[in-house]
Amino acid sequence: EDNRINALLFEEAIKLRGGVELRVAEDGEEALAQVGKWMPDVLVLDAHLPGMSGYELLRALRQVPGLEEAPAFMCSADAMPDDVQRAKAAGFIGYWTKPIDIARVMRDLDALRLQTTAG
Repeated sequence: EDNRINALLFEEAIKLRGGVELRVAEDGEEALAQVGKWMPDVLVLDAHLPGMSGYELLRALRQVPGLEEAPAFMCSADAMPDDVQRAKAAGFIGYWTKPIDIARVMRDLDALRLQTTAG
């Protein structure tokens, strides 16, 4: 997330949940550097990042051992049905529009947690 305010709001909401370690990268290069030292369980990518799109970043992250199948959510102000379909076709399992609906994020993360514990 390249918008510091959006990143801060998302980070504070996630902290309220507890049990989640969140790391924010402002661009694709920083995200790729982070996964060299830390392996996330879930990816949340902004569609529009400096230097590379969220789609390009997801393709690059899929090349990192351990992230080939990591659940990925697209986060964007683009909210047209075609935008959501494009994200799903690219491999994102969910699409969160901005402004972020924190209750929906929590429901999606809870559902994901249930899937991983049941599988």
